[in-house]
Amino acid sequence: MDTLLNTVIWDGKTIADLLTLEFLASAVGNVLAALLILFVGFVVGGWVRRRITAIGGKHAHLDVTLFNFLGNVARYVVVGFAFLFVLNTFGVQTTSVVAVIGAAGLAIGLALQGTLSNVAAGVMIVFFRPIKIGDFVEVSGQMGTVKDITLNYTELAAVSNVQIIIPNSQVWGNTITNYSSYDTRRAEWVFGVGYGANLKLAEDTIRETIVADPRAKTDPEPFIQVNNLGDSSVDFLVRVWCDSSEYFAFQADMKRKVKEALDAAGVDIPFPTRTVVQVQG
Repeated sequence: MDTLLNTVIWDGKTIADLLTLEFLASAVGNVLAALLILFVGFVVGGWVRRRITAIGGKHAHLDVTLFNFLGNVARYVVVGFAFLFVLNTFGVQTTSVVAVIGAAGLAIGLALQGTLSNVAAGVMIVFFRPIKIGDFVEVSGQMGTVKDITLNYTELAAVSNVQIIIPNSQVWGNTITNYSSYDTRRAEWVFGVGYGANLKLAEDTIRETIVADPRAKTDPEPFIQVNNLGDSSVDFLVRVWCDSSEYFAFQADMKRKVKEALDAAGVDIPFPTRTVVQVQG
């Protein structure tokens, strides 16, 4: 039994040394200190993230997306240092741990190339800002409002309020259509009238109806011209600028208003007809 108790098992200490009250008290103290350090690390990390995120929300000229990203990075850094302090509490040499982590990181990086490509793409999205939170975009065949941009994925809310998660590598590596990038957009319609209609009256009616809407901008001046002579109609091409935020409602409303205005003005709006001739054999 004495031989077993005198066996060295860790850091020059024997089993008998580890069973002393002094050592047990020291071990319990280290565990409590480690738990306290972790608790403080998570609390401070969360506080730092909230403070950095709040900076972007207080100033309109700052990008909220960038500060959300920086806040998350800062939180991970604080928590990482907390773990290093915990290891140091137990007497672990942190320099050797960092070296091991570096070697393990290389191996993990090779195994998780797809995930790391998403992280790299997320960094590019945040710093070059082709999209940001609140933008209405179309990317990878999906259309919606950007709700969040993390290190790994971008979250969209579809028009029907369905959550869409797209890996960042598919966002950065594809064509991005950002409908919110500019303050104004050009709405476009094609209105057809009959060949027997008064074209001047039709043009004036379309112009008056659209310009009367407060969403229509008069600078640049609306473009309204005959664009095509179809099989059964003379087609007017209409282009009018409006605010980007009002584009979809404006586009839809004008279709009905112009139709009603042309009806009230007595302008014929034709529809395709087919004449069937029966030949007697």
